[in-house]
Amino acid sequence: MSSISVLQAGPQTTIQDWPGRIRYWQVGVPPSGPMDDLSFRLANIAVGNAEGTPGLECTLMGPQLRFDEDTVVAVTGAPVPVTVAGEVVPQWSPIEVKAGQILDVGAAGGVGMRMYIAIAGGIDAELYLESRATFTLGRFGGKDGRSLTDGDTLARAQTPAAGSPRRILIDEKPALTNNWQLAVTVGPHSAPEFFTPEDIEDLYNTAYEVHFNSDRTGVRLVGPQPRWARTDGGEAGLHPSNIHDTAYSVGALDFTGDTPILLGPDGPSLGGFVCPVTVTTADRWKMGQLKPGDTVRFVPVRVAEVASSAALGTARRSNMVTVLSSGTDLDDGVLGSTRTADGTTEVTYRRSGDDNVLVEYGDMTLDLALRARVHALAQRIEADRPAGLVSLTPGIRSLQVKVDATVMRQSVLLDWLIECEAQLPSASELVVPSRTVHMPLSWDDPATREAIERYMLGVRSDAPWCPWNIEFIRRMNGLSSVDDVYRIVYDAEYLVLGLGDVYLGAPVAVPLDPRHRLITTKYNPARTWTPENAVGIGGAYMCIYGMEGPGGYQFVGRTTQVWNHRHPLEAAGFEPEHPWLLRFFDKISWYPVSADELLDLRADMAAGRGHVEITDGTFSLAEHQQFLTDNADDIKVERTAMETARAEERKRWSDGGEFATKTGKVA
Repeated sequence: MSSISVLQAGPQTTIQDWPGRIRYWQVGVPPSGPMDDLSFRLANIAVGNAEGTPGLECTLMGPQLRFDEDTVVAVTGAPVPVTVAGEVVPQWSPIEVKAGQILDVGAAGGVGMRMYIAIAGGIDAELYLESRATFTLGRFGGKDGRSLTDGDTLARAQTPAAGSPRRILIDEKPALTNNWQLAVTVGPHSAPEFFTPEDIEDLYNTAYEVHFNSDRTGVRLVGPQPRWARTDGGEAGLHPSNIHDTAYSVGALDFTGDTPILLGPDGPSLGGFVCPVTVTTADRWKMGQLKPGDTVRFVPVRVAEVASSAALGTARRSNMVTVLSSGTDLDDGVLGSTRTADGTTEVTYRRSGDDNVLVEYGDMTLDLALRARVHALAQRIEADRPAGLVSLTPGIRSLQVKVDATVMRQSVLLDWLIECEAQLPSASELVVPSRTVHMPLSWDDPATREAIERYMLGVRSDAPWCPWNIEFIRRMNGLSSVDDVYRIVYDAEYLVLGLGDVYLGAPVAVPLDPRHRLITTKYNPARTWTPENAVGIGGAYMCIYGMEGPGGYQFVGRTTQVWNHRHPLEAAGFEPEHPWLLRFFDKISWYPVSADELLDLRADMAAGRGHVEITDGTFSLAEHQQFLTDNADDIKVERTAMETARAEERKRWSDGGEFATKTGKVA
């Protein structure tokens, strides 16, 4: 097999394929793949490959590559100087490179952020969860799960050609600028429920600035702070941006507190923040070319009129800078509603881009009966699995149904989902397998203290939850001491309702006993760094972070691995067929360990010597509801005291100016 020598790698060059890892959203695995899929796919067409063949994505500056055999390459994306053996060659055209010659891709200039290199036959890379795309945060795919480094050697693949090499025509190329327009569909969470109509007007009329703290996980924007239609998020958190955790769409405009972030292909699949609009699939390529200082305007479009992302070139007008729009859908992102078959619960169907429908059950409250209905709907859909279905991602009271919009239109999906709902049994009949997973917890672990210090130094030093998250949790819940926080966390039994809240099998779980439901708000803005397997509380929910990355939950400690990062398969609790430890409806219980003990346990897990005690069992919704009835009076007393303390904390925030509007500022 012929090879490619990486003489200079550039600042961030990764192997990607398209459409990436698209079937693991429900366990927190992002699709990855090219951030500018249009330029990537056109590069492959230029060399005669199929559109999704593995190639290279380069950020800011490209690599120097030496080929040991004759080949054909193409460079697309942002304008850059490109040479072969020192001679200037064009972008967007097939280029012959002789054995021993060096391809040199230079630095991006005034417009654009990323370049793409396709090689005839493609690049050989490890197939991980059905894709070769690199996800650097998760350390898998591509070249050892990382960016390329100087001295690497890449193996060329021998993928059969899909066509003949050809030049990409002028009207097929994406137009680049510093002042972008992005086509967006309204929803899933817009005005007047979550934002005010004036907020949405601001959103459409503002030229947002791209913040320097942006990457493949998300593009952070600078713009006006919303007025908000609600005072807070209730059990989901103190800030009005907080909601019960729900699935996201790539391209969603996610308000993490008051900060708007466009979620990228390496972004999280599940989270507790509202998203008023979503970039259309055909326009998401533009996110890959946004550079710090560029401006972005959101242009509302009707979902029935959006361009298809399947067709390239002249059949797809989204390669243009200007978005042609006849206006927005006038439904505020709500496609329709119905009631469950027993008539007890309202079902709301929300638009989440042009390729997802978000099904929500009941009111914005924490009710395990709603999660039971989500489970029943997911089972019903899986049993039928219609053509075009891509993935199902459950949240606390919602199910996101993702389809290939070229196979199933959103209107057809909506009608079918309503039909499915009419056939579902009563939620009270739910009995599911439920293992109890006993895990160590290093309380107030030094790694979480370090994350708070980094946040105070680099993001925000005056946040109400700083300098100690546990003291903030105590105050928000009206407890007399932090020892009470400790006691409640270790006494609680947490039911896993979702996976992937912050990537890679990370559970979002709630205490089964409402008296153990400590309620907090989430960081605003979010942290840029969280240690792997930190344990935090956000709203009423507990989460274990599956990997290093951003985050917003209030820390209580740290535990052992919930994702198998290439460790031996005999690592306790992990199954050979998948790398995630936990399942929906598992119960998690904690036992205390010291920080040093935890480091030893983590090392044992990484070496395959670890042990996690797991006990099989079931969860019955009827039995749980009987428990709530039997303890209703005591639960009410405890919850009322906690709610009173939360109201007092909110008043302190208001008096201190925490909710004051700060136009155009990123905290």
